[in-house]
Amino acid sequence: MEQASTATAAVEPSASETDFGVGGMTCASCVGRVERALKKIPGVQQASVNLATESVRVHWQADAGDAVAMSARLQRAVRDAGYEPRPLEAAEAEPATGWLGLPRDAWPVLLAALLSAPLTLPMFGSLLGQHWMLPAWLQFALATPVQFWLGARFYRAAWHALKARSGNMELLVAIGTSAGWGLSSWLWWRAEAGAMPHLYYEGSALVITLVLLGKWLESRAKRQATEAIRALHALRPEVAHLLPDGIKREQLVDVPVAELLPGDRVLVRPGERVPADGSLLQGSTQVDESMLTGEPMPVPKQPGDRMTGGSLNGDGAVELEVAAVGAQSVLNRIIALVQDAQAAKPPIQRLVDQVAAVFVPVVLLIALLTFGAWYFWQGVALEDALLPAVAVLVIACPCALGLATPAAIMAGTGVAARHGILVQDAAALETACRIDTVAFDKTGTLTLGEPTLSAWVAAPGVDEAGALQAAAALQRQSAHPLARAVVLAAEAVPEAQALTAQEVQAVPGRGSQGLVQGAHLHLGSLRWMEELGARLGELGARAEALQAEGATVSALALQLSDGRFAPLALFAFADLPKPGAQIAVARLRARGLRLSMISGDNRGAAEAMARRLGLNPDAGEVLAEVLPGDKAARIVALKQGGHQVAMVGDGVNDAPALAAADVGIAMASTRGGSDVAMHAAGITLMRGDPRLVAAALDISRRTVSKIRQNLFWAFAYNVAGIPLAALGYLDPVFAGAAMALSSVSVVGNALLLKRWQPEA
Repeated sequence: MEQASTATAAVEPSASETDFGVGGMTCASCVGRVERALKKIPGVQQASVNLATESVRVHWQADAGDAVAMSARLQRAVRDAGYEPRPLEAAEAEPATGWLGLPRDAWPVLLAALLSAPLTLPMFGSLLGQHWMLPAWLQFALATPVQFWLGARFYRAAWHALKARSGNMELLVAIGTSAGWGLSSWLWWRAEAGAMPHLYYEGSALVITLVLLGKWLESRAKRQATEAIRALHALRPEVAHLLPDGIKREQLVDVPVAELLPGDRVLVRPGERVPADGSLLQGSTQVDESMLTGEPMPVPKQPGDRMTGGSLNGDGAVELEVAAVGAQSVLNRIIALVQDAQAAKPPIQRLVDQVAAVFVPVVLLIALLTFGAWYFWQGVALEDALLPAVAVLVIACPCALGLATPAAIMAGTGVAARHGILVQDAAALETACRIDTVAFDKTGTLTLGEPTLSAWVAAPGVDEAGALQAAAALQRQSAHPLARAVVLAAEAVPEAQALTAQEVQAVPGRGSQGLVQGAHLHLGSLRWMEELGARLGELGARAEALQAEGATVSALALQLSDGRFAPLALFAFADLPKPGAQIAVARLRARGLRLSMISGDNRGAAEAMARRLGLNPDAGEVLAEVLPGDKAARIVALKQGGHQVAMVGDGVNDAPALAAADVGIAMASTRGGSDVAMHAAGITLMRGDPRLVAAALDISRRTVSKIRQNLFWAFAYNVAGIPLAALGYLDPVFAGAAMALSSVSVVGNALLLKRWQPEA
């Protein structure tokens, strides 16, 4: 066992939150006990223990004291409660290999089985009509090491539980098997010389063996559930090839990735993993980013393109300028998001916590009543009254109850992450299965978000080329997709004279204004032109025709000295649906979901695009001319109509709507701003494929379904098993086997989620 100082040093405390591993937990009662011990520490606001990952996350007040001292107090409280604090990495690691190449944690199970096997032979012999029994002294010699050496863990944990005035699985096992071993020893001691009493050593030894086997199988299954985290960690290379800078380094140097700094230039050779996030400086290649997006096809990379740490370089040697390292890298943020989701508790877990708090005391009372009913009411012998009471204690262990929820969450979020769906919030996972309405942002979410200037029309007497250059001058500093389209179109005009603008101001949701060659110009939506009082005149009919074709139309207007506005030109922009947008809409509609598209475009352009996507404007599925600040209000209005709403967006202006929705789904975007959207959302799609929306809702529904299945079987197992044991229909051996099987079956049922695949 590691010393407390080792575990403390391995934890990296933060100002208000820390995570570390907890060893020795076995059931839902253990979870509650650790959480209660941590919440007693002054300053602790919340403690959340995850049985499946054997970890704890603690939040405390920022002014509660030194972070290192607080981390030490937290781990001391866990140790005093009878459990082992340890580094979080130890909880995620594979078990060490022991003698003969077997995992070290498998040896207690093997030894217990070897010692218990001779005790069970007479049981099999009786089935064949052969009645014989090992000498009492040999039974004692075989059963005692199993009971008190290999089963010592149960006694230690039971003692800590008693000191804390609580109960756990080990307490039930220790009491039950001790009763069987003690009864056998008492009967042997009382027997007359030469007599062969019926002993129950084999029952106690087999119960401990089966419980040890069940816990070992359970731990193996839990490690499979956490393999998503280990696989993500394995993507991080250990060494980077640091290029010479001509000042301190005159040649290529291999350095640990942890030493990289933003601005460093590194060489990435063919077949190597990219050591850090950055931009490609020299060379071209193809990169496998499936670890990030779930997309198996390699992505071409040219100078200026972004590369993600952990992705696999193709057949080209390239130079990379490091942009982000450590916790700021995309890969580390993905790992943190997956860990957060797996550590969190969904609302459905509250019922489990409430049941676990009173479960063990109730079971002890039932076992006592069972013994009393058989011994005093039925008048059976002492040993015959003890057996059903022991069976009640053994079969009632709440292991399956504690694993039902976290095992499913770990498996579901893990398989989702492999396919580019990051669940950031366990509550969002549970809410997503109840969604009945999905609202989409249009630009960049359902469309490519890379509009092109398809046409521009000047007013009579206005030079078209000059109007285009004036518009480009206003838009040159803007990152808006429409602004970029204007600038690119202006740059493509041969021998055109570029203009500059002064005093440029962006008007959110409307456009921009500024001075170009002394003229005060306004460029923006037709709605803004109406607000300004600019009459389009002869351009009005042309604007309506362009909108009917599905174009987004903006206008350039000159502010006159008397305050009136004179239109100079129209600009029409065309955007294309994303390749999977129509399929995504069809799949969501097939699920019976209500759909809506929210757009800032004019109604004609928005409805034309909606029809291309398979949406029905006549059924109210299009909300057009919505300003960015009003998107959240539209989501709130949908919720007030009694709907459970998911909002799908990709940009900064979508963040308020994502936060206002019951479930926000952020989509990775090449336009920038998706980081802000990700922080506001509960689910993040790591590639801009609208089909992942249906996949995200599907894996959420399947995960919650597994949670409910597991909880049902965990409750049903105890509800059915305890009465059968109390009535004498289950002996302790079969009760132990059933208890072990219940835990393994719950985790195994959750692991079926690993087979999930999103629709192509």
